[in-house]
Amino acid sequence: MFLSRLSAVSRLRPGLTVILSAALLAACAAPKPIDETAGWSPDKIYAEAMDNRANGMYEKAIQLFEKLEGRAAGTPLAQQAQLEKAYSHYKAGEQAQAVVTLDRFIKLHPVSPALDYALYLKGIVNFNDNLGLFGSLSQQNLSERDQKAAKVSFEAFRELVQRFPDSKYAPDARLRMTYVINSLAESEVNVARYYFKRGAHVAALNRAQLALTEYQGVPSAEEALSIMVQSYEALGMTDLAQDTRRVLEKNFPPNAPKAQSASPKDGAWWKLF
Repeated sequence: MFLSRLSAVSRLRPGLTVILSAALLAACAAPKPIDETAGWSPDKIYAEAMDNRANGMYEKAIQLFEKLEGRAAGTPLAQQAQLEKAYSHYKAGEQAQAVVTLDRFIKLHPVSPALDYALYLKGIVNFNDNLGLFGSLSQQNLSERDQKAAKVSFEAFRELVQRFPDSKYAPDARLRMTYVINSLAESEVNVARYYFKRGAHVAALNRAQLALTEYQGVPSAEEALSIMVQSYEALGMTDLAQDTRRVLEKNFPPNAPKAQSASPKDGAWWKLF
């Protein structure tokens, strides 16, 4: 049938016969890809994938973990392969792929004994993504960057500590949550400071108030109150400025030691990987 169709086409376009024939011959001559893992056991695939990742060959490791998912489907090893693949994406700098893989794991395995690790790793991926390469090189504070990933990170850590309070990952997750909250508050204060320096005193007041209402008890609360005092004074709102100053002095006496927020410059306690 193929030859009869080819003959019919050739009567209309003689040159097309040569092209189709060459394509057919090329397809027949092309060697089929060889699956080097065809005779491997699931344990061997896992070991090879881990070796590749340890040597920085993340793409190869990811391919092997994907094969292992299919080869060991329905077993704990397949779940482990999914988590290792997510971590490999993370190590390769592919944060989006890592998160997609982890979200899939969390959805498919809601009662997995490794669910606490999956949530922890999701938090880690977004936590470090807040800084990024250039942020770490310049020692840029997380509060000076986009806060979307920080909030995703916080939610993953919060779910972890709420659902698995005794998990071995919970203590570190709590520390990271504190750092994220401090950074989110400081981000609002940075914006308030930006507006104040440019004379946008109402906007500065709004952002400083947001930092105080959304993130209570954070180190940056002192500067938020200070910006409010100065903004009220600049707007001629003397009574509100005095009231806010009293709150500032009551909560942050002039001679009291200043609160310090954790930052990448302060020992980098959060860099586990």
